[in-house]
This record gives sequence, structure tokens and C-alpha cells, in this order.
Amino acid sequence: MNEIFLSPYKPEETEGRIYKVWVDSGFFNPENLPSEHVDPFSMVLPPPNVTGTLHMGSALMLAIEDIIIRYQRMQGKKTLWIPGTDHAAIATETKFLKDKKISRNDYTREKFVQMVNEYALDTQQTIIKQMKTLGASLDWSRLAFTLDDNRKKAVEEAFMRMYEAGLIYVGERLVNWDLKGQTTVADDEIEYESEESMLYTFKYSPNFPIEIASTLPETKLADVAVAVHPEDNRYKQYIGKSFDTKFVNGIGLNIKIIADESIDKEFGTGAVGITPAHSKKDYDLALKHGLISKNQKLHQVISEQGKIINSHKSLNDLKFKEAREEIIKWLKENNLLTKEEKISHEVPRAQRGGGIILTLPKRHQFFVDVNKPIPERDNKSLKELMREPVVQGQIKILPERFEKVYFQWIDNLRDWNISRQIWYGHNIPNAWYKEDDVQISKNQPGSDWKPIDDTLDTWFSSGLWTFSTLGWPNDTKDLKTYHPTSVLETGYDILFFWIARMILMSQFLLGEVPFKTVYLHGLVRDEKNRKISKSLGNNIDPVDMIAKYGADAVRMAMIIGTSVGNDSKISTEKFKAYKHFANKIWNITRFVLENTKDYKETDEIAPKHKDLIKNLEDLIVDVTKDMDEFRFYMAAEKIYHYVWHEFADKIIEESKNDLRDETLKKSAQKTLLHILEQSLKLLHPFMPFITEEIWQNLSKQQLLMVTPWPK
Repeated sequence: MNEIFLSPYKPEETEGRIYKVWVDSGFFNPENLPSEHVDPFSMVLPPPNVTGTLHMGSALMLAIEDIIIRYQRMQGKKTLWIPGTDHAAIATETKFLKDKKISRNDYTREKFVQMVNEYALDTQQTIIKQMKTLGASLDWSRLAFTLDDNRKKAVEEAFMRMYEAGLIYVGERLVNWDLKGQTTVADDEIEYESEESMLYTFKYSPNFPIEIASTLPETKLADVAVAVHPEDNRYKQYIGKSFDTKFVNGIGLNIKIIADESIDKEFGTGAVGITPAHSKKDYDLALKHGLISKNQKLHQVISEQGKIINSHKSLNDLKFKEAREEIIKWLKENNLLTKEEKISHEVPRAQRGGGIILTLPKRHQFFVDVNKPIPERDNKSLKELMREPVVQGQIKILPERFEKVYFQWIDNLRDWNISRQIWYGHNIPNAWYKEDDVQISKNQPGSDWKPIDDTLDTWFSSGLWTFSTLGWPNDTKDLKTYHPTSVLETGYDILFFWIARMILMSQFLLGEVPFKTVYLHGLVRDEKNRKISKSLGNNIDPVDMIAKYGADAVRMAMIIGTSVGNDSKISTEKFKAYKHFANKIWNITRFVLENTKDYKETDEIAPKHKDLIKNLEDLIVDVTKDMDEFRFYMAAEKIYHYVWHEFADKIIEESKNDLRDETLKKSAQKTLLHILEQSLKLLHPFMPFITEEIWQNLSKQQLLMVTPWPK
């Protein structure tokens, strides 16, 4: 017996060495796999942001994906798992400025972008190192970054193809303005927080016949109408009439009374001031009722700095909350404020930085049209191209309940604003402007034209991920072999941000789906079912846990009890339990090797041992079915139960008598070795380090990672 088994298992001395063996073998690269690995199986790693380090959610993602890829590799597939990281433009620029305590205006744009990129690539190395500690068998020779040269080429090609197809348009449009981040954000990058707000009920002036209610009286400086329900008897006499009125300090407004069934008669006074420049809903209503035209310049009264503009001199340059106080003061002084009440109000905030979101008009905004028919795609719109493959079963979403959520999102999808007002990221390609005119040209249109210096929404570049990592827009061997990818595994919280956009991009640009199966995992919570976060003081660092308990224990702890699409609970006690399990596997191996030192190959198997082998074969069939159907938590639990409670507690205990019986000894030895070897194969996708270490010390010629899955 190898002397290594005389000492306890030490993951800290084993894991780094074993990972190097895997890397040196070249088997992470599918082109180096044994010749019998023919049928391709591919996945892309959802690229983690370069802003931070590995957290519990990303550790769970890596564990699940590595289980998938190791299982498929043992099944004889030509497996490719592509690594990469995301430049995460807004998050990275914000974190860089915060960490360095500088202003980007102190540098040229070129110098600033260079500094941020160096910072990002430095953090990338930390994340890569952490991925390796977890055992992720990624093909590092294909490492990608969403802002590297190959991705820049793909982004420019995608943008130009979409623009030439009429899917990208530019103009002045209402946007979601992140007051803190000073950039536009997409609709689905907004979170609504319930906050206590004041609802004010008032008239614009003494001669105005209707009271309105608003939580944002400062936006009323730009009102063009009041909307009521057509069946509201209180206001029927006024519908269709217009009123010239003097609002705060004599600001002249012309207000038309319109009727629309979308108005809630029960909320406030049942009458709503319509502000096209500062509400998308109001803009749509104003368009519908002919109050404004589509290309009309809107009367904006709140600036990108959150200050009042284009209004009375007494209000201009005041912050909007300060202006609110002045407006309320004026209403009270003129006996126009009839009611103030506290209500619970949903306040929009930027998902990343938490800044207040303002709705305001902004020029030179690029949008992707999701409703325009596309001739080269059978006149289907991008919405239809996103919906169709899920309806038809070309893409299967696990668990299935998320298909309904996906369709609801598509049904409510607005055109996608892809302009961002930050410096770090992909510049909007070939875009030039002169005042309100914009041209797309690879060459400067004229000396008085300037480049638009906005960048693209990060999700635009990451939407190309499944095929840009395989060499697109070039027609590469990788692209032909590995696309569409087999599985996309990620958290359910980015179903819309990323998954939907990958389907959109792949369907339009390649005419095919980006992946065949979507596996969604949930959030990782603590034992009290709370979301793990630093602010709650319950943060568990996976890297610390690996250092303390070993990567195999961390992986098993995260997988067992984690069903597809559901949140899971984690605790240090769980990690500790699976460290004990690793020790149990080590001790089992020691016993088997100690008692098979004199084993000579035999074909003799006693009937009682045949029953044990049959039971193991039944387990193999059961576990294989679970693995094929993505029930990894069940497969792991069954293997754990078998190895500990069947193999260790029963089979080994009962074998002690058989090993002393000369008529049964050879059969018992053969059975023990067979069960050990098959158990190691079953365990390998879940606990790769300890199983590979034992396998190597069984004097096997082939690495366990490419040994065939048991039949």
C-alpha cells in the first residue's frame, strides 16, 4: 500500500498539485482529449465581473458547471468549457473611481480608460486563480475578456449589421437617468424600493377646475394635460377642454383635459398631471392623444444633475427636492394645496449603484428596435425571435416555471437603450454628430463632425458571448464545431439581462439559438434563510472555506440540497460535514488497499458479492439518469449515502469475515476494489481532487478525469 494513505488526507497539500497535473495533461482543451472523444459538448462560463472576487453565488455556479463538464468528459464527449471575464463597464468604472479616490476629468479619456483596464485585468488574475482553487476544468487556452480585441471586432460587426438592418436607431428619447452614476440604464437595470413618500393634492391655479395628486410636484412644471377616466362623472364636463393657467410664480401652462381608461379613478383625485418629458407612461399617453408628435423636442425641466432648468428664475438651478419644497410653499401661500398624506411609494433606483432614477429626454441615444420586422429573418421581430425557440422547444429552460416569466418579460419589452455615458467600455462604433444630426460612418463625415463618445451597454457585448468566444465574426472551426453550445448554466436573476439578450443576438446574427438547455440556479442563503451579504454580517468567503475544509468539501456542501431554480442554504457546519466525508473516502481507500496487497486477479465472484455488484450497478443506472436530467443534488446525495452508509458501514464491515475466509477472500478483494474504483468514478465530477489523488495512487495509467463513466 502506498504510504500516502498512512497519513490523514490533506487537501491543502493535494489540490494545487492535482490541478497542475490536469493542466499539464492538456485535457481541458478538447483537441487534446483521447481519440474516442468525438461528439462535441460545449458551455461558456458566464463571465464574472472583474470588479471583485469569488463569492458564494459564483462558487455555486462554478461547482455546477464543472460537475456538468466533468460528467460529459467521462461520457466520452469532446468537451469545451470556455472561460472569460466581463469588463462590467459601469461597475468597474465606479469601483475604480471609489478605490483610487480620483475624478476621471483629471485625465484624458484615453489615459483614464487605460488605467481602468489595467485595474480590471489585474483583478481578472485574482478571479482566475480563485476559479482554479475550486477545480474548474476550463480551457484556459481560450480565455476571453468582453473588452479584448476579438470582442471589439465582434461588437463592431454586430452593431453595424443591426444598424444596416434598421434595428438600431438614434435620436432624442426618454431615458432612465441614473443621477448618481450619471449615465442611462436599461429598464431591467432598475430596482424599485418601497419608500414613504408624500402625496400632494393641489390645483395649478385658482381658476383651474380640477385637483390633481402627485408625489413629484416639481415635474408638474412641464405638464401639458390632465388625464381622467372617461367614466368618472366628476370630470366628464371638462373632457376635451383646454385651460391656460398660471402655476408657480406665474409659469404659464396650457393644460388639456383628456380621458383615458388607464387612469385609476380611486388613486388620489382620479386626475393625473401628464408630463411627457419626465414620464414614459405620460409620454405614451401624450402621443396617443395627439398632444405631442414623435420627434417633437420636449419641455425638460429637470437636468442630468437633478436641477431645475427651463423654468422660473426663482426655481432654476435648485435641486429637484429643493424645488419641491419651494413649490409646496407657494401652493400653501396661495391656498392651492388641499391635502398632504404619507403613502408607500415605489421609488426607482439603479440596480448597481443605488442612485435615484430620473426619467428625462436625452439626445443622441441609440436604441435597438425589438418590434421591427426583419426581412432576412422571415419578417419576424427580435421579440418574436426571442420567443420562438423557447415555444418550439429548441431551447429548454430548467426549471420550466421560468419559461412563463421569460414570456411575460418579452411581452412587456420596450426598445433597448444601448447608450451609456461612461468612458470605460466599447465605444459606440463609427458614430459622429453635429448638433442634433448623427451619422454612422467608418470615416469622419467632415471636420465639424465629432465622434459620439458614449459607450455601449455592457450587455450588448456579453450578448455575443456564446459565439464571439468561438471566433465570430470569422467562420472558424470552433464556431462550426461547438455552436450552438450545449448548456448555459447561470443564476435565475440574470434571465432577462443576459440570457434573453444572447438569444436575441444569436437569432439575429447567426440565425440559430445560442444554447439548447438553460439551467438556472438560485441564490445562496445562510442557515436562517437570509441572503448572504457583508451588510448582514453573514458573509461566507468560499476561498476561506476552501482553505479550511478543502475544495471537494465546499463543492459537495454547495450541491447537496440545491435543486434547479431554487435558493439553497449554506453554513460552516455543512462544509465541515463534507470534510468528514472526504476523510471517510480516504479511510475507505486505506482499508481496501491494506486488505488487497496480496490480491491476484480472479474471475471468481461469490454469489453474495455478485449481489453487492448488482446493487452498485443499480445505483450507477439511477445516478446516470439523475445526471442526464440535471438532478445533480440527487445524484450527489445518492453517491454520498452509498459510499458512507452502504460501502463503509455495511460492505466493509461484512467483508472483514470474508477476508479471513480463504474460500471467499479473492472474491471479497475483487469486490472491494471494484466498488472502490466505481465509487471514485461516480464521485469524480463532485469531488475531483481527492478522487484523482486516490486514482493516481491506485497506479492507474489514465487520469480519472478522462476515464469512462461507469456503465
